Amino acid sequence: MKKTQLAAALAGAIAAAAAGTVHAQSNVSLYGVLDGGLAYVSNVGGSKNFTTADGLQSGNRWGLKGSEDLGGGTSAIFTLENGFNITNGALGQGSREFGRQAFVGLSNKTFGSVTIGRQYDSVVDFVSGLTSAKQFATKLGAHVGDVDNLYNSFRINNSIKYTSANYAGFSFGGLYGFSNQASSSTAGSGFANNRAWSLGASYANGPFKFGIGYLEVGTPNGANTGGAVAGDYSGDFYSAKVGTATVGVDKQRVFATGGSYKFGPANVGFVYSNTQLKYVGGTGARVSNYELNGTYNLTPSLLLGLSYTYTDASTRSATLANLSPKYHQVNAAVDYLLSKRTDVYLVGIYQKAAGDATAASINGAGGASSTKTQTAVISGLRHKF
Repeated sequence: MKKTQLAAALAGAIAAAAAGTVHAQSNVSLYGVLDGGLAYVSNVGGSKNFTTADGLQSGNRWGLKGSEDLGGGTSAIFTLENGFNITNGALGQGSREFGRQAFVGLSNKTFGSVTIGRQYDSVVDFVSGLTSAKQFATKLGAHVGDVDNLYNSFRINNSIKYTSANYAGFSFGGLYGFSNQASSSTAGSGFANNRAWSLGASYANGPFKFGIGYLEVGTPNGANTGGAVAGDYSGDFYSAKVGTATVGVDKQRVFATGGSYKFGPANVGFVYSNTQLKYVGGTGARVSNYELNGTYNLTPSLLLGLSYTYTDASTRSATLANLSPKYHQVNAAVDYLLSKRTDVYLVGIYQKAAGDATAASINGAGGASSTKTQTAVISGLRHKF
């Protein structure tokens, strides 16, 4: 009887140990951000606007992230991330269930990771975190029309992505988004119609950070709506007037780089981006952004932020007048941590159009001003879980 009881006890212990090992090898975590508040815009089409604000400092989301240890330093990984509107509960990113991110792949501690799905491009991965919009200035503090995608207005569908491991502060990666169409000589079709690719790298050592990235998107406004970019591809520069017709982008190229240096409670940074747009029919545009930003921690809980961005754009056409719109934008913010996961913020944005620009147009403000100036003030509460 005692032997039977001992055998049963040992069997139970072995089973419990095995179950513990399996549990340790696999994990899934739930996470998210809830961000809401109020926004005032001085001029939208000639009128003032006062609204509730949704996900301006951080896009509202909930997600599942998991990994399974496969041995030898390799793990299976996945992320499913849903975006939504906190003011009415609607799905974001074109009403996609997992519109922010959705991918699965393999990760190795030495060689990096390979993932496939709906993902961020390399400009976002390696440069966007250096901008004031991502640090403190909200969606409205992004560059005009977010034409360089540094605020991540669109993701890349059908993509396979490589991200290296961190080698003494240096990392790099690349992404290719398939058009998911067969090759064809027929206009508006073929494997190159609505595809995307990007490359980037970053380096961080002590107080210094640096990032660089390149993104190219081909025929995003074409007939292939199932390609690399669809649904959330829109902005102030993503269409052009040619005669009486409005045409979309045939090709977009983005180069972006930036760096920052931290000394004590202060951090200063610079970001440069150059976006080349070729529209259907040959008309083109170039948009360059020069951003200087800085933050200062008055206390560990109180952050002050300030930035200035100069946008220099030009359009070219064989049949239309060439234009040179310019924009000046100042972002200022105060962010106070109520806890490690909850903060309140107040952000002010002022934009002035110059050159051939006829109206100011703060990104995400609800529309262009009827004048050359526009001001926005946002206050909000953000909670992370």
